[in-house]
Amino acid sequence: MTTTDLTPLRLRTLRGSAIALVAVLLLAPRPAHAVSKEIIQLQTQVQQLQDAVARLQQSNDERMGVLKDLVQQTADSVNKMSSAVDGMKQQVQNQQDAQGAKADQLSGQIQSLNDSLDELKARLGRIEKATQDIQNQQQSMAASQSAQPAAAGAPDAGGAMTPAAAPGPGTGPATAPAPDSLAPAAAPGKKTKPAAGIPATAPTAQNAAPPIDELYKTALGDYMSAKYSLAASEFSDVIRYYPDNTLAGNAYYYRGEIEYRAGKYPAAIKDYDAVLEGYPGNNKVPVSHLHKAQALIATHQSEAAARELRALIQRFPNSPEAVSARSKLNAINRAR
Repeated sequence: MTTTDLTPLRLRTLRGSAIALVAVLLLAPRPAHAVSKEIIQLQTQVQQLQDAVARLQQSNDERMGVLKDLVQQTADSVNKMSSAVDGMKQQVQNQQDAQGAKADQLSGQIQSLNDSLDELKARLGRIEKATQDIQNQQQSMAASQSAQPAAAGAPDAGGAMTPAAAPGPGTGPATAPAPDSLAPAAAPGKKTKPAAGIPATAPTAQNAAPPIDELYKTALGDYMSAKYSLAASEFSDVIRYYPDNTLAGNAYYYRGEIEYRAGKYPAAIKDYDAVLEGYPGNNKVPVSHLHKAQALIATHQSEAAARELRALIQRFPNSPEAVSARSKLNAINRAR
């Protein structure tokens, strides 16, 4: 066994043994001639023990120094690893936030594109209506022009034909009207057919309202101009006069957006629900899911918001709104 293998307990034992040995040797009776020799041997052994203790102490100090270095290195490594993990977490969080922001921006751009498309459809509807009105006017004018020659060639009260126009000096004989141009006069007491474009009956409540395309376009224009109070009233008119039209679903959505901006979250949730339940095929359904979830989060209804986000992801997994929904769902799960 080497001195480096001695433990502090053994070292103390050796020290005690050496002291006891010295005491025994000192106290035991010895011949005078042998005292000096034994004392010298004892002193030599004590010196050896002291040297061994010194070497053991030095070895322990060295080992403790190495151990401290290892502990310090391990602590430094743990700190570096912790910093690296925190940096990675922050980087992942930043990436998720950036993706969520991009998804929200993309969703807003798509929504703006849908709004522009709705406005374009409304304009096309108005153009089509104007074209139809022009065609009706042309038909009415054509019918009026064809009725005038027939009236000019009708027989008078004596049965003689009335000439279409008296010939002036130097002109040729008047040309007789063609047989096809003669039209029988209306029978006495018989009601005539109303002119084209004029309703034969009294207008209904829906016909009394402006056309839906015009009404919706006006409301959408006021919404884009941030005239939210006026736009909300006009969207309400769209819903009241044309509840079965698909544009009524859009009107519910935009009215919900106005209420969300005003902080009226329960009313906004109600309008988003009207889109989801009453118009399942409307193009505003995905964004209504997303914005309803945001309104629920604003009213501290995290569980209901999570259900709404999961429903959006399940129904429209590849939509831009689903990307934003996944980001918001992760945020809700981290907050729990």
